[in-house]
Amino acid sequence: MLRSADEELTIDELAARAGVTVRTVRFYASRGLLPPPRLRGRTGLYGGDHLARLDLIRELQVLGFTLSAIERHLERIPDEAAPEELALQRALIAPWTDEHAEDLDRHELDRRAGRRLDDRLLEQLVQLGILQHLPDSEQVRLPSPAMLDVGLRILDLELPPEMLVHAKDIVEQHTAQIATELRELFAANLLRPYVERGRPDDERERMRQVTDQLRPLTIQVLVNGFQHAVNNVIRDHV
Repeated sequence: MLRSADEELTIDELAARAGVTVRTVRFYASRGLLPPPRLRGRTGLYGGDHLARLDLIRELQVLGFTLSAIERHLERIPDEAAPEELALQRALIAPWTDEHAEDLDRHELDRRAGRRLDDRLLEQLVQLGILQHLPDSEQVRLPSPAMLDVGLRILDLELPPEMLVHAKDIVEQHTAQIATELRELFAANLLRPYVERGRPDDERERMRQVTDQLRPLTIQVLVNGFQHAVNNVIRDHV
């Protein structure tokens, strides 16, 4: 939902709408991530632009940006940027998955897995990228919770571990290349012309909608294309 710049919210209302604490809002403001509120007497009032910035900060955090990186990103966005412009910024960097990484201890990991995972299985899941070790911690990170079951089912096939790691490397290499090339194509044909035209207001909402719709459509096309490619490879070899 697009925010209205002329909304008037107290800091408590802003925090509630953004799903953060008042302390978090004040911390972001102290780091310059939020522009100053508009004053009415001694009361600071926040608007849709502040709410949109908090939404953008949350998306950057989900992508794994550090606080310093978020500061550098927001420094390039003028304080007077409208909620619509911030919504477009958010659409351009929004994660392509709604899943959030989770940090689990061994007991909770076993519970999620539905079995006890010994050290050997744990290391195999780490090698496949399903789990990550956390430095100076007995917990492990699960970047994509839905992949835990997938990883365990793959290991249950008892295939050679070296083959599985090689397969993972192949997938990561080619998907990274696809992502890079599609991003460059999108930037060259949509984003760059929009910027060169001075970011016209009448195009901003269309750009945001196109970006939102590209995500699921691209995923569907990639899955379908991979399925057809596998079929063709099987047919050619047979």
